[in-house]
Amino acid sequence: MKTTRIAAMFTLVLSAALVSAGAAAAQTVATNYDTKVDFSKYKTYHWVDITGATYPNQLNDMMIRSAVDSTLKMKGLVRQDSGSVDLYVGYQLTTQEQKQLNTYNTGGGAWGYGGGWGGMGGMSTTTVQNLTEGTLAVDLYDPAMEQLVWQSTGTKTLNPSSNAAKNQANTQKATNKMFKNYPPAPAKPK
Repeated sequence: MKTTRIAAMFTLVLSAALVSAGAAAAQTVATNYDTKVDFSKYKTYHWVDITGATYPNQLNDMMIRSAVDSTLKMKGLVRQDSGSVDLYVGYQLTTQEQKQLNTYNTGGGAWGYGGGWGGMGGMSTTTVQNLTEGTLAVDLYDPAMEQLVWQSTGTKTLNPSSNAAKNQANTQKATNKMFKNYPPAPAKPK
């Protein structure tokens, strides 16, 4: 009977650890925009570089731009590399090193009467994992107003694959999530 309870508790602790690990790997998205802007008027865009922004290597730069281009196309925007456009699109990428502590209980303990832990001792092992957290910010500027009108940021622990197609698919998924609510609904009159 005690063995069954210990096995059940170990399974519960392991399941909680896996759920927590999955939640930690999820992408966090935040969006902000000018509520006074009519986004339905925007039909065309071209890329601009943001002064002082951090950019990745050429391969990752192409991957990010391609993903954003694909997402904007699905939203009805057309990329133009010359001439007058409705929007300027720019992005920047930042990374931050983080330490994650993972603690695993590997020992006994059994439920006693009254819901408390009883009897057997246990052991805990803690490991330190170095993680890189990346944040991609995509900005939309209105050149006629000379101002930022929309921004979305996506933050996630980076775990690049050695499979380029998988990296592109993950980047596309991230940008789709960042632009999920674009264009924002027009503000309701008061």
